[in-house]
Amino acid sequence: MDSAIDLVQLRQGLIFYLIFVVSICIHEWAHAFMADKLGDHTPSAQGRVTLNPLAHMDMFGTVIFPLVCIFAFPGGILFGWGKPVMINISNFQHRKRDELLTTIAGPFSNLALALLAAIAGGLLAGSASRTIELFGMMITLNVVLAVFNLLPLPPLDGGTVMKHAVGMSDETYFRIAQWSWLVLLVAINLPPVQYGLRFIMGLVSLPFVMIFQMLAR
Repeated sequence: MDSAIDLVQLRQGLIFYLIFVVSICIHEWAHAFMADKLGDHTPSAQGRVTLNPLAHMDMFGTVIFPLVCIFAFPGGILFGWGKPVMINISNFQHRKRDELLTTIAGPFSNLALALLAAIAGGLLAGSASRTIELFGMMITLNVVLAVFNLLPLPPLDGGTVMKHAVGMSDETYFRIAQWSWLVLLVAINLPPVQYGLRFIMGLVSLPFVMIFQMLAR
């Protein structure tokens, strides 16, 4: 009985990890693709304008930390990241606008994946018993990635949006970025922050869940 449970957990963990890797890599690809289209070919020169996951995976952020979170702390907080896409804003014709478009391309790619998962899952809901579980996982994970990356804290995507929204200097941005991961690690373990994030993620998930349910009827 215990081995059967372990096998089920192993299967679910591996599926969740594969969805995570695909979602993270498409997120980073979207940054690179948008920058390239807007005139900055730095990501292209570094081999980042590709859907090959190896180009976007970070050993610690995409392999070690996520696997530890999934299998050592099942049901807990998933912590991970992809290899950052390097850009040179001096190559953009409209620096502020193009940096913002490149920045939000990542989170919006995750929302697009959540939408595709909702549509595909809803249409295929009656064909396999595990469809709801699989596509539900895809919706949830991509919403989490989108919301998390849009938090207004450097060097997250939301931090770049905030920098332009409040006119923050690059010096201040990088000074905050030095401590932001420590702030994040502390904050996400505080119950009020966890409640707030769950509420926002539930709110963002709602339209995707509704599309899924409408198509699954």
